[in-house]
Amino acid sequence: MIKQRRLEKLTLSGLSGKGTMVLPVIILCLVLTDVTYCQSKAPARKLRTTPLPKSELNLKEIPFRIVHESFRETNGRENWELRMINADGSNPINLTNTPNVDEMYPHVSPDGTKISFVVDERTKEGKKVRNVYYMNIDGSGRVKVADNARQQCWNPDSKTIVYLKGEFERYTTKDYATRGLFYYDLKTGQHRQHPNKKLHHLYNICCSPDGKWFVATVHGGMGFKHAILAFPASGTEVYSLGKFGVGGCRPDFGPEGKRITWGRTDWDLCTAEIDFAGSEPQIRKVRYLIKCDKEYEIYHTDFSPDGKYIAFSYGLKAGEGVGAKAPGWNICIADLNGKWVQITTDGLHNKEPDWVPITR
Repeated sequence: MIKQRRLEKLTLSGLSGKGTMVLPVIILCLVLTDVTYCQSKAPARKLRTTPLPKSELNLKEIPFRIVHESFRETNGRENWELRMINADGSNPINLTNTPNVDEMYPHVSPDGTKISFVVDERTKEGKKVRNVYYMNIDGSGRVKVADNARQQCWNPDSKTIVYLKGEFERYTTKDYATRGLFYYDLKTGQHRQHPNKKLHHLYNICCSPDGKWFVATVHGGMGFKHAILAFPASGTEVYSLGKFGVGGCRPDFGPEGKRITWGRTDWDLCTAEIDFAGSEPQIRKVRYLIKCDKEYEIYHTDFSPDGKYIAFSYGLKAGEGVGAKAPGWNICIADLNGKWVQITTDGLHNKEPDWVPITR
């Protein structure tokens, strides 16, 4: 409508001669621009809305395992545990086995030797708190990183854990209830804060493979209502990726640092190219990859270490946040052609898949 009115104004102002001949060209350019824009934002093909049989992907040839959270019975008591499975869903191993506390949100170190995670536990005074820990890949050697902390990730050196501090002392399951980003050195046990001390209401932080950039979701913080942001590890700048069509939540870098994947809505997952070579991040080739029916949801997308697959969680509408139950949810794997299969079948709140970057 705005473009229409502008054209009417040009016509009424008395374009004549050479100017009148240019008018059809202007209209054609505007139409083509609109078509190009729409094609860049919408699927160019019909996306499959339900998983295929497992046999449609050669899962046994994928050499990487997956760690995920699951709410299941441990020693007669239901709680959140961390499990490791093969890419075809076989050989499940409970890594935590702790009926009295809840372990969630696993992230495997880039060298594949450790797992960082959050734990909902009780203080000596009986108050519930969410803390960040790490442990060896086999579940041994648990170490606390920080109290009242959440939404952690790894630096590419596998020697540093990045985490967000809780916004309130009072326990909450809200993902975005955070204030401040911090680094924890595994060797020294020292903490340091990111240069931008105004980082606020972030969640799902992810560090680029070169360690120079972060992407994250923001919800009601730093002047943003809801957006996916990129910001440097050593600076205070903050860039919204919304102008490129990257909206939604839970972004994740590809292994080479030149692609991202994220959830555009509760029902579809996207990929795009990302470029940090210029003065600010640039996004190209936004592409819809996975879609599901409206009564279902897909979340927690994660690139495989070789960049050939994406793992994610899928199930009927439920609680997608950390600590929120999601009955019927399972872990799925997709190739980059949009062919996807379900690899777990018990529906025991299986969420937050993260690939193990070493071959089994």
